[in-house]
Amino acid sequence: MRAMILAAGLGTRLRPLTDDRPKALVEVAGHTLLEITLRRLREFGIREVIVNVHHFAGMVVDYLKKNDNFGMRIEISREDVLLDTGGGLKKAAWFFLEEGRADEPFLVHNVDVLSTIDFRRMAEVHKQNRALATLAVQDRETSRYLLFDEQQQLCGRRAGSGQEPEIVRPSKETQALAFSGVHVISPRLLSRLAEGGVFSIINSYLRLVGDVFHQKHVDELVEIGLDALGLIDVSIDRDRHARDLGLFRAPHRQRVNVESAPAE
Repeated sequence: MRAMILAAGLGTRLRPLTDDRPKALVEVAGHTLLEITLRRLREFGIREVIVNVHHFAGMVVDYLKKNDNFGMRIEISREDVLLDTGGGLKKAAWFFLEEGRADEPFLVHNVDVLSTIDFRRMAEVHKQNRALATLAVQDRETSRYLLFDEQQQLCGRRAGSGQEPEIVRPSKETQALAFSGVHVISPRLLSRLAEGGVFSIINSYLRLVGDVFHQKHVDELVEIGLDALGLIDVSIDRDRHARDLGLFRAPHRQRVNVESAPAE
């Protein structure tokens, strides 16, 4: 399994720590966020990684060289203009489509997220369901919610509380959950990224769900299942959590499964 670490952002929420360095090199307990993420990936047998860079890009390249890439194959995807999550992934798509790898799911991980998510279990569920995308989510406060219907399928998003939601597939009831910045993705998603230039991967997920609804054909949906399904344990509490370092929200306990409906 391969992975992409999203590290190109300006790290504005971590200022002033990112005034003189990229967010990937901000330290927590003496270790950089990039090192922590790479070591987490190694724990699950991931040895091939691509990292996108922009803000202080040269510092990331020099850091990896100094540390001998932490014993991994690490490719760099330079972004002269910030491409956001979707644009960044599309630019790095070649890495996941190399010969012999075109059918292998891969992990995408924000560099400024610390988690104890079981990537291996997440990937297993993804494969079992022939998912298009598998997302890790939390039941916590956030400024950006993803919305799921009573069948636990993605149907929209909402910016904070009290704001009008953006609904791409109508639903009588919705549940708002926070995305944790970790996904497992099937390479076949890459050919469906019709957007170009700068764009968010969440926009692409929502577009795909909307396309399916309007075509009245259940092809592939991005879906979330809750504790009753017992598939992926994210375990959000004081000791086991996925946390966006730019938010520092109080953690909650929530067991979640995130997957997509199987492809036909």
